[in-house]
Amino acid sequence: MNVLIVENEKPAADMLVDLLNRIDKSINVLDIIETAEEAINRLEERPQPDLVLMDIQLDDGLCFEIFDTIKVDIPVIFTTAYDDYTLKAFKVNSVDYLLKPIDLELLKRAIEKYKKLFADKDPFRRDFSQLVNEFRNQYKSRFLIKIGEKYKSLPTREISHFHIRERSVFLCDFQGKDYGIDHTLEQLQGLMDPRRFFRINRECMVNIDSISLMQSYSSSRLQLAMKNSEKSDLFVVSRDKVSSFKEWVDK
Repeated sequence: MNVLIVENEKPAADMLVDLLNRIDKSINVLDIIETAEEAINRLEERPQPDLVLMDIQLDDGLCFEIFDTIKVDIPVIFTTAYDDYTLKAFKVNSVDYLLKPIDLELLKRAIEKYKKLFADKDPFRRDFSQLVNEFRNQYKSRFLIKIGEKYKSLPTREISHFHIRERSVFLCDFQGKDYGIDHTLEQLQGLMDPRRFFRINRECMVNIDSISLMQSYSSSRLQLAMKNSEKSDLFVVSRDKVSSFKEWVDK
């Protein structure tokens, strides 16, 4: 597999090379590109990469300028420190969206998903949107919850939100019951369908079906009223996420 890395921070690029080598020594990194302009030129050359690992904030702007300038038929795994561009990423050739610092297991899972979608297939002969839809079906569909000595399987459609309490992560169902889980919110952002779940602040990720009302809050923020929950401070959309949150709700 030939991979192109688009990353303007050398330590981050070196880390990606190291992680790829640990995942699969047969992966060949064709180039490491630092700017959108360089990426545009490289993607018009041969040989073409099979997969692109791409940061969003580059030295000369956002990477989405690449997709606005040329037609890109190559699948992309976004590797970024920002979680505000998830929806925009999935409007282009996104196969996964990983937050920095990149977790080895999450990157390995993304590579495995890519291989599952493209193994023994010619992606240029298929409609990419179809492949993206196949990929989206790979998002986590349920959680195995331990209740005392018993276990319960909880479908993700029954989850109202995820939140942090006393440094632990809990999921809350639509009946208002909390269950502790062994995932970080960062990990959950890669596991949950971004069309349904959105991280509104550092401590909370919500299901769009759990929101009953949105209202203005201090300092250009939004406060959400949630079904079957009387909490308020937890459901405040951070100021820097308000714009992308509105786009997510209105999609």
